[in-house]
Amino acid sequence: MKKIIVIGSSNTDMVIKAEKLSAPGETVIGGEFLMNAGGKGANQAVAVARLGCHTVFICKIGNDIFGQQALQQFKTEGIITDFVLVDTENPSGIALINVDAKGENCITVAPGANAHLSINDIERASSIFKKNDILLIQLETPIETVEYAIQKAYEYGLKVILNPAPAARLSPSIFPCIHTITPNETEAEILTGVKVTDFESAQKAGQIFTTLGVQNTIITLGSKGAYLKSSDFEGIIESPQVTAVDTTAAGDCFSGALSVAVFENKSLPEAVKFACRAASIAVTRMGAQASMPLRDEL
Repeated sequence: MKKIIVIGSSNTDMVIKAEKLSAPGETVIGGEFLMNAGGKGANQAVAVARLGCHTVFICKIGNDIFGQQALQQFKTEGIITDFVLVDTENPSGIALINVDAKGENCITVAPGANAHLSINDIERASSIFKKNDILLIQLETPIETVEYAIQKAYEYGLKVILNPAPAARLSPSIFPCIHTITPNETEAEILTGVKVTDFESAQKAGQIFTTLGVQNTIITLGSKGAYLKSSDFEGIIESPQVTAVDTTAAGDCFSGALSVAVFENKSLPEAVKFACRAASIAVTRMGAQASMPLRDEL
C-alpha cells in the first residue's frame, strides 16, 4: 500500500497565551500555559494521518522525555515510525510560542536533534522512496539534508511538496524537482523578493517560482485563502471564515491536507479548497498537533 512520506522536525511546544505579544524589552503578564506536541514535520505527519493516509515519518528526536512522548504520540496517531531516529547526543527540539488574543503568534525554536538529521539518515531510509508517491518536506532540518531528500525523491518519481518554512535560500537546482511549493506571504517574499499583499503581487511571485522551475505554486494568504498557479489555473481560492484562536500550525495543516488531496488525485483547485477547509478548522483550536482535524470533520 502506497503512503505519504513526511520528512521534518519534531518539537515540544511551550505555549503562553496572553492578550498581546511582547515588544523587545517588554514583559507581558500572560494567562494560560500549555505544553503541546509540535514541530513542522511532526505537525504535517499528524495532519496527513488524521486525514486518512498511511504516513511514514522520518525525523530525529532526543533520548529524553520529550522524545519519548513524541514517539508514543506518533504511534498513537498510526504513523509508521520505523525511521524516527533517536539521537543519543542531542536533546529533542523545543519551541517557545507566544499567542495573542487574536490568535497571532511568534515562535522561537531550539532545534536540538532536528539539526542533526543527516544525508546519511535519508540515504538509509531511501528504500521506501521506491514504494510511495509523495514526499512532503519543510525547512526545519538542515538544508543540505532537505535538498538531498528532494533530489532523491524526484529521481524515484515522487511528487515533492515543499513547505519552505522557515524560509531559507535553496540551490537553484532544487526548484525543478518540486511538484508544488507552499510558502506563506512572508516566505514567498524571502524566496522571490516580491512583497505579497494582493493577487497582482502573488501573481508576480508565482511567475518567479515558475521561472525557477517549480511546477505549481500555492501561496497561503491566511484568512483570505490561498493563491494557486498551475498549468491550467491561476487565482485565489477563498477560505471559510472562522474566528481564529491559535494560528500556530495552520500552514502545517494546510500542507498536510494538500498532500492528502494530491495523493487522492484531486485537481489542484479542489486540493487547495480541501486544504483551506482543514486549516480553517485547525485555527479554531489551541495547539499544533492537537488542532489537526479528522477526516470526517471536513
